[in-house]
Amino acid sequence: MPELPEVETVRRRLAPVVAGRRFEAVEIADARLTRPYDPRLVEAELTGEQVTQLDRRGKYLIFRFDSGRGLLVHLRMTGSFRHAPGDGLPDDPYQRAVVRLDDGSDVAYRDVHRFGTWLVLEPEELEPYLATRVGREPLEAGFTARRLAERLHNRRAPIKAALLDQRTLAGMGNIYVDEALWRARIHPLRPAGELDDAEIRRIHRGARQALEAGLARQGATLRDYRTPDGAAGAMQDEFKVYGRTGEPCDRCGTAIEKTRAGGRGTWYCPHCQPAPAPATTGRPKTYAAASSSSAPARSRRQSSV
Repeated sequence: MPELPEVETVRRRLAPVVAGRRFEAVEIADARLTRPYDPRLVEAELTGEQVTQLDRRGKYLIFRFDSGRGLLVHLRMTGSFRHAPGDGLPDDPYQRAVVRLDDGSDVAYRDVHRFGTWLVLEPEELEPYLATRVGREPLEAGFTARRLAERLHNRRAPIKAALLDQRTLAGMGNIYVDEALWRARIHPLRPAGELDDAEIRRIHRGARQALEAGLARQGATLRDYRTPDGAAGAMQDEFKVYGRTGEPCDRCGTAIEKTRAGGRGTWYCPHCQPAPAPATTGRPKTYAAASSSSAPARSRRQSSV
């Protein structure tokens, strides 16, 4: 599943192609891409829109238009984009949509498993929609260990599950959470609310390191992920634990083990990431908890995005 490094790599490669360009024609071949909205209506809404910039929030790509509208794209498991000169796209049974740009080139969206989604949002809908679904960006300067501690305060879930929650950290997924916890020397089943300040600082640092490594290698290509020019990522060659059952830990040589956490296959080093101790009656002193606040109202548009 594309995570922050993969989606950001797609954004960086695709942004110079689409920024300033107009959607001359849009063809959506798979109704699942826009449901519950009629794909013909979505085609009509998008045709003629001019892209001002291509942004990312968490795992979402955001095509921002000069009208103020936005096209929110979630790649889900196997979504990706391809770009080519007009009539230069290869035949592809997994092509779900094609946008003809005003320079004559084409941008195609392909998706093997058809879980990806496109959603057009009005200017007043876009930010509230994202605010209810996506937390802070883990690589932004304002996201500190203290902010992470606030998000984890009193959480009973395993730290792996807490970090997979997109409202905790935007863009983190199964791969980079495992890699971050290995760097932090934290077992994935440790209760999130029982971590002390030093452990949270290690997780904060480990998450940044794991994501920066993924970005430097243009993401991980395990099967379907490709950049818009068709290139593969290389992060899969640098994994410390993910998918490495039985292989020696790069740090201590102990065989990597696999368990389940948050409903996901989870890899860790049993020596570097010791199992949780028996539950204690109190939580170690940590950063002050975040004050409660009501979430922004849900967008009036409904979608599986």
